[in-house]
Amino acid sequence: MPIPDFIRDLRAHVGDRELWLSGVSVVVLDDAGRLLLTRRVDNGQWAVVSGVLEPGEEPARAALREVREETSIIAEIDRLTSIDVTPLITYPNGDRTRYLDVCFLAHHVEGEPHAADDENSDVAWFAADDLPADLTDTSRLRIEKALSGDAEAWFRR
Repeated sequence: MPIPDFIRDLRAHVGDRELWLSGVSVVVLDDAGRLLLTRRVDNGQWAVVSGVLEPGEEPARAALREVREETSIIAEIDRLTSIDVTPLITYPNGDRTRYLDVCFLAHHVEGEPHAADDENSDVAWFAADDLPADLTDTSRLRIEKALSGDAEAWFRR
């Protein structure tokens, strides 16, 4: 998906200076307990589904929208699992961003996953004990917290 219009408008004012944005990520499990991951075009690494909240959008709805847009599957949210702040990200065009990320655990409802947008080159299911070596660090943290079994959401103290 291209850069959202509201971010493009912000960038017209701030250039490539660091933006503080809200984001969502989703650890999606299938019935066999496998995790759904996407291979990102921007860095070539595997990651959990993630994206930017649109202005006024509810985080859980944004998470499900991102799953559908990126993988073409339908999922259902089970619970909030973690809230964290990403390290500074510098995109290939020079834009710098840091995200407040709200992560959810979800389960697959229907559909066969595939890379359904231009943000990802591949989508696949992985066993929790056989994750790809080139998984992003932020995704490792989100998966760890989502699969911890804790009833409460994790955040840095």
